[in-house]
Amino acid sequence: MTEPAITPELVAKHNLTPDEYAHAKQILGREPSYTELGIFSVMWSEHCSYKNTRPLLKTFPTKSKKSSSARRGKRRHH
Repeated sequence: MTEPAITPELVAKHNLTPDEYAHAKQILGREPSYTELGIFSVMWSEHCSYKNTRPLLKTFPTKSKKSSSARRGKRRHH
């Protein structure tokens, strides 16, 4: 069975941007096969990754708002 040639149109049909395709080539160190192109497409799809929500996730706080004094007020059980 002959795999189709990887063309910009085929890359676009797999919903990969040119930059994503270039990154896939960098990861592999070569042109991806048709099967590998499909795997990257699925791995980096909106449903399987957070690439599309990354800007939103960056707005979330990374540190707790609880102060150390609030933690000191907790009772310890001996």
